[in-house]
Amino acid sequence: MHLIIDGYGSNSEILQSEAFIYQLLDQYPAEIGMTKISSPFVLRYVGAKPEEWGISGFVCIAESHISIHTFVERCYVNIDVFSCKDFNTEQAIKDLSNRLQLTEIRTHILDRDGKDLSHQDKNIAFTRS
Repeated sequence: MHLIIDGYGSNSEILQSEAFIYQLLDQYPAEIGMTKISSPFVLRYVGAKPEEWGISGFVCIAESHISIHTFVERCYVNIDVFSCKDFNTEQAIKDLSNRLQLTEIRTHILDRDGKDLSHQDKNIAFTRS
């Protein structure tokens, strides 16, 4: 499963806190039945456009990964929970929305079991040479 959350928050202090993002990534995998296999990696990003600064965090789990990317000036966040193991996506959406104090969200859930690739996008060509 791959849960994607794009959202806008009401609390920019949360979105700019490296400590908050670290703690969330450190604790949340166990809460959804995943196995954390690394400490979270969290850093502050300041790019060419100052208004695009934010916090990016990533944690490896045995089942894949969880990542969070914030854009503080826009109060915007991207979250990915990618797992080869099923988890309660509705509860994860509620949990993460509450913790990050999101006021508006858009979610996508992709089934990534790898069992049936026959429904792949037919516009993508793959050639092995």
